[in-house]
Amino acid sequence: MLVTANWINDYLKKNVSADEQAELLTAAGFPLEGRDDLPDGDIRQDFEMTSNRGDCTCHIGLAREIAARSGNTLVIPECEVMESGPSIEESISVSNLEPELCPLYTAKVILGAHVEQSPKWLRTKIENRGDVPRNAIVDATNFVLFEQGQPTHVFDLDKLAGNQIIVRRAKDGETFLPLGEDAVELKLTSDDLVIADAEKPVALAGVKGGAHASVTDETTNLLIETATFNPVIVREMSRRHKITSDSSFRFERGVHPMQIAESANRLASILLDVGGGVLCKGALSEGKDLPSPIAVSMRTDYCNERLGSALSSEQMATYLNAVGFETETANGVIESKVPYYRGDIYREIDLVEEVGRIHGYEHICIEDSIHVQVPTSGGESEARQTILNALAGMGFVECVTHSLISEQAALCFLTAEQSALTLDDDRESAEPALRPSIIPSLLTVRKHNEDNGVKSVRLAELGSIFVLENGTHTEQTELGLLVDCCVDGGIEELRGVADRICALLTTKNHLSVSPANDIPWLDACGILSIEGREAGYIGRLEERVQHLWGLEGAFYVVQLRLGVLFEEYPPEQQAHPLPSQPAIERDLSLIVQEDVLWLDIVGAIEPLQLDHLEKIEYITIYRGTNIDEGKKSLTLRLRFRDATRTLTHDEVNAPVAAAVESLASNCGAEIRS
Repeated sequence: MLVTANWINDYLKKNVSADEQAELLTAAGFPLEGRDDLPDGDIRQDFEMTSNRGDCTCHIGLAREIAARSGNTLVIPECEVMESGPSIEESISVSNLEPELCPLYTAKVILGAHVEQSPKWLRTKIENRGDVPRNAIVDATNFVLFEQGQPTHVFDLDKLAGNQIIVRRAKDGETFLPLGEDAVELKLTSDDLVIADAEKPVALAGVKGGAHASVTDETTNLLIETATFNPVIVREMSRRHKITSDSSFRFERGVHPMQIAESANRLASILLDVGGGVLCKGALSEGKDLPSPIAVSMRTDYCNERLGSALSSEQMATYLNAVGFETETANGVIESKVPYYRGDIYREIDLVEEVGRIHGYEHICIEDSIHVQVPTSGGESEARQTILNALAGMGFVECVTHSLISEQAALCFLTAEQSALTLDDDRESAEPALRPSIIPSLLTVRKHNEDNGVKSVRLAELGSIFVLENGTHTEQTELGLLVDCCVDGGIEELRGVADRICALLTTKNHLSVSPANDIPWLDACGILSIEGREAGYIGRLEERVQHLWGLEGAFYVVQLRLGVLFEEYPPEQQAHPLPSQPAIERDLSLIVQEDVLWLDIVGAIEPLQLDHLEKIEYITIYRGTNIDEGKKSLTLRLRFRDATRTLTHDEVNAPVAAAVESLASNCGAEIRS
């Protein structure tokens, strides 16, 4: 940002040398990048400007920062004007058809002006800043831009067809000739925003004025435009048409509607001074209502904690007031009304930064040493790494995929009570949905591998999933596993993987499976539960779903929600001495109905509290020859042990018989011969 030392001093009660200006602004966050000594004794300086500080892209903004840091007084020029002409409605009408893109458009009219060379004071300001003077009218608009940070434009009123100003989108194929000697006519589209008269565009909104209504030496009647435009559309038009200007630079950083009236009056007063004429009564204004001021609270103890300072609440309030905030302090909290020109302030930490900047970071003590405490083991990060290490050891390839998927893919993995969360963003139009499961992401990876010659691979990903259920947005951590059905062990091995993961995270590793028929994306599926709490699903992917990805064959999946288990990591492990006495084991092969679960088997034995029973262990399931349809053969093992002596087989006969009787009565089990 180019400024001159003398011009900055115009807005300070006490003059500040160029060197001191550079020192103060650098400390406030605007480093000096260059300096030129001018023939008349003025000094041109170039300060680095961050994109969020549009308020300092002008001399008044930088003078405000200098005054706040040095205790000087900011002097704002008066902007009162006398309206002695006819009513403005007799000369022009304004219509704003795009208030979202142009929140406020205002117009004033000066009649009977004359276009001449700028007076010396104005020409000197423009030249010393590094710009080329044009005429008094154009130079006045540039003066207001660099003084107040408000882009303005002046049209030749008599060249506006129909005495109309219309803010609208361009029509596809419509043409526009910008100002400039080497300007080339542009072909516009409906993506462009223009200022038009009744027939044609006369300006590319916020970017460049047009040649058709430009001010010339013959101009006598002026229309003053003071407006604000959406920063995004200004940036897009500037890039698309390869036109940059001081106005677009400022609009891209945000211009608040509250500053428009003051800047319009300032420009009108200068134009009357340098060009003569009379100002019409009133001003035309079209757009949305002025926004309400933003209020932000800051805890004083929080501020001191973050800055490492010991400032009083009065000091903090004084610093904030110095850069334009209106503050009230009560019970250790400073309530601040943010000035309209500070579009970068909306959080508590932003106020903390303001206090630190004005107080001066150089005044905050730096500790020579810091105390470091090694954190205790555990936590979600370590739990995640433990899971991923275990999966790698079991042959799974870790995936890291994007959380956005297509809406069609998302709908496949939602229950009847759920709906997808989508982003309203044109840039994500192809994949606007936040994934409700990890599985669609893994299917995309699986398809990519297949297309590149990898025909079988185990895939795993640990990430976030998002759903909208009963009007509530929920985000959970899910482990997704995807394997081919041809993998040795199939669903039983995948169940073992899920068991192992749960055992790593918690001592409550009783992972159970109950049948489910209402999971739309799974066939032959089950609900996974831990200690009676639903934790996910296991099953074969529904054929219709996998065909959406163009995958042949069949696939098993596990969806395991692990967020709650992370809280229990690392699990409390207890060491026990190895048994000193031998055990007696009895295997039982039972014929039971297909719908009998392992939980049913355990539930029939455990309540008996059989003497010396140490463990009930699952062995295998058999279906086939000599087993009736609709039934299965389940083999389990009962282990008996006494800690002090060796048991005899006669001592375990009675407990085994009791277990068999309970299995028969509670599960309909028959002992297989």
